[in-house]
Amino acid sequence: MSSTPASPVMTGAAAGPAGPTPDKPAVRVRGLRKTFGPVVAVDSLDLTVAPGEVVAFLGPNGAGKSTTLDVVLGFTRPDAGTAAVLGVAPREAVRAGRVGAVLQADGLNPSFTVRQTLDIVASLQLHAPDVESVIARTGLGGLLRRKVSRCSGGEIQRVRLALALLAQPELLVLDEPTTGMDVTARRTFWERMDKLAETGKTIIFATHYLEEAQNFAQRIVLMRDGAIIADGTSEEIRDLTGYRHVSFLADAPLAFDDLPHQQVEITQENGKYRHRLNVSDAEDFVRLLLNTQVVSDLEIVKPSMDESFMLLTSDTESAASSATKES
Repeated sequence: MSSTPASPVMTGAAAGPAGPTPDKPAVRVRGLRKTFGPVVAVDSLDLTVAPGEVVAFLGPNGAGKSTTLDVVLGFTRPDAGTAAVLGVAPREAVRAGRVGAVLQADGLNPSFTVRQTLDIVASLQLHAPDVESVIARTGLGGLLRRKVSRCSGGEIQRVRLALALLAQPELLVLDEPTTGMDVTARRTFWERMDKLAETGKTIIFATHYLEEAQNFAQRIVLMRDGAIIADGTSEEIRDLTGYRHVSFLADAPLAFDDLPHQQVEITQENGKYRHRLNVSDAEDFVRLLLNTQVVSDLEIVKPSMDESFMLLTSDTESAASSATKES
């Protein structure tokens, strides 16, 4: 994330104002606009995150994800618009220890052990945290005597998570939290996050791993050019593309010059011809196909999450063509 301070640790009192309610969202952003010189990072953005929601931010580089999260964390002041976190100003929520963050930048002292790091940050809390519980929850028991400088990238991320949890925050903000982790460590990390989500914590995370967003988030916010272009479950995001993969067998190659499609791929299969194409209106296409042609083994499939991301964040025509080639 850009514009982040040296330390990813949110410290302060664990207690604070009354928690969010349905009429007091965990996060509410209205009309957010932020520019950096001539660059418009975020423009007229509205976002509401309900208490207990798990929300993933996806988008290409420069989409505005980091700037939006910076505003939520109180690191960046918007040029226009408003932001409230847990019913108060972002910086107030952070100072009260109600927000925890796992960020890319850190101020961890490499000469300290993991135990020393945890104890120092725990001592800064106005309400004594249950350090041992945090250690168990993040699986750091075997690393306590290890110096931070000797920890792997994945282990550092677990230390960051532990530090973020010391104040028992109501909201967790994670920026690419599994960076540096192998497949097994990533799976274990999200299993731990699942357990945290079950306690009712609100979790917002940015990731470039589409499968993480699809498998863990209840809701995906897809950004492009400083604006939200899609917001919903993974199934709803896939529906928004308007495209479907259509596949069928015919006795001879067919031409569809008058039908809406992107590109037709035809291959031979057991003496017949397999046709694959993307269509923007599958229902009308299939109706016309069945009324005018003799086909078999007809399949209609939604685009994958990867394809949906490409279709929604890239040039539609070229992305649809690429999706056809990959399907």
